[in-house]
Amino acid sequence: MCGTLDYLPPEMVESVEHDANVDIWSLGVLCYEFLYGVPPFEAKERSDTYRRILQVDLKFPPKPIVSSAAKDLISQMLVKDSSLRLPLHKLLEHPWIIQNAEPSGIYKF
Repeated sequence: MCGTLDYLPPEMVESVEHDANVDIWSLGVLCYEFLYGVPPFEAKERSDTYRRILQVDLKFPPKPIVSSAAKDLISQMLVKDSSLRLPLHKLLEHPWIIQNAEPSGIYKF
């Protein structure tokens, strides 16, 4: 196993075969952390963080207020079954990304 605990997808925690979709998971964790200031599955104990990742115990705090579109994007990336995670090419078509993109293709988050 390699990587920062907070960014590990369930398949790596379970030590099963994984593919490039682990990067979609990590991107979802990163988006959450950018918006909320903390990783989504962080817990005091390492074992609790592992458990929350495995259960995809994803909770969106009431503060700061984050749009439902942003929550939807994150929810589509943080899916336990890696084959059901939002593919990268679809991520750029997501309403939240489109809404926050500059016409020049430069994104304003």
